[in-house]
Amino acid sequence: MSQLSSEPSSTTAPTKPASDNFVLSVAPMLDWTDRHCRYFHRQLSQHTVLYTEMVTTGALIYGKGDFLAFHPHEQPLVLQLGGSDAEALAKSAVLAQQRGYQEVNINVGCPSDRVQNGSFGACLMAEPELVAAGVKAIRAATGLRVSVKTRLGIDDHDSDEFLDTFIDTVADAGCEHFTLHARKAWLKGLSPKQNREIPPLQYERVYRAKQRRPELHITLNGGVKTMAEVAQHQPFVDGVMIGREAYQNPWLLTEFDNFMQQPNRSIERAQVIETMVAYTTAHVAAGGRCWHVARHMLGLFQGLPGAKRWRQYLSQNGPQASSPEALLWGAFEAVQEAMLKADEKIAEFAKNSG
Repeated sequence: MSQLSSEPSSTTAPTKPASDNFVLSVAPMLDWTDRHCRYFHRQLSQHTVLYTEMVTTGALIYGKGDFLAFHPHEQPLVLQLGGSDAEALAKSAVLAQQRGYQEVNINVGCPSDRVQNGSFGACLMAEPELVAAGVKAIRAATGLRVSVKTRLGIDDHDSDEFLDTFIDTVADAGCEHFTLHARKAWLKGLSPKQNREIPPLQYERVYRAKQRRPELHITLNGGVKTMAEVAQHQPFVDGVMIGREAYQNPWLLTEFDNFMQQPNRSIERAQVIETMVAYTTAHVAAGGRCWHVARHMLGLFQGLPGAKRWRQYLSQNGPQASSPEALLWGAFEAVQEAMLKADEKIAEFAKNSG
């Protein structure tokens, strides 16, 4: 099994970025990137590509819930589909196009047992022709762009040749955008959480995939937590997808637009709260709960004095809250009090030190 370093030092960078249109995105995360989370993230970045949670074709075709709802402000937005049947994928894509989606992404990366039992996710890496059939069916039925999110390999199928065969087969069907999670997946023996941590990151294999197929749009995913790390990868790929760090430390998204050379706006956390109060109030008026939205905002003050108080206030009061204004501004007041105490301690320390 290849044990390549996650560092890019041994790969020669091209003279210019792999793409003149470098794209940053937030990964699809089950139970996290729902429509309320995405609306919140859109307040922090106007141009970052957002992804839905994975939605199965069965849920879309036969389910009773509305799994396609989104606010227009969430665009650019990609629907991630879970499924392996070409006809079902095409039907789901048609429904997505009718609702205003412009791109669908096929999940070929999730290693969970539940997903494997449904014959989709990472196990599909062993069946590239099946994925290709899904891509062809979607393209024939709609005008949507089709992308694939996958791993570098599965189990002992972990070579560049294995990955190249998968990419070539699916690309020949009309897929031009691949997001590569820079780890392989163990389908047996590791939980989804362990599969995000134990298989080593192999960034250079993602770089080589881009070098071999320069005409494809290749996005790198896995382990990226800072803008410095994004900059490290930029010369070698067309985009970077950030997952849990973007959720747990969402203020990171405020740096994305500027990095992508997009118009960057100055924004304060109080402005975000004000917008989210209005959004949550509308959600409650439509029969929803404050906590549906507020739970995604726990990381808003991550890394700052008062971050713990913000999380505590929302966690303790959010599940029962009926007033978005009282909940979010109450949490903000708790943060301000904590910040004031921190400033007083700093001033006292400076006085005593002097």
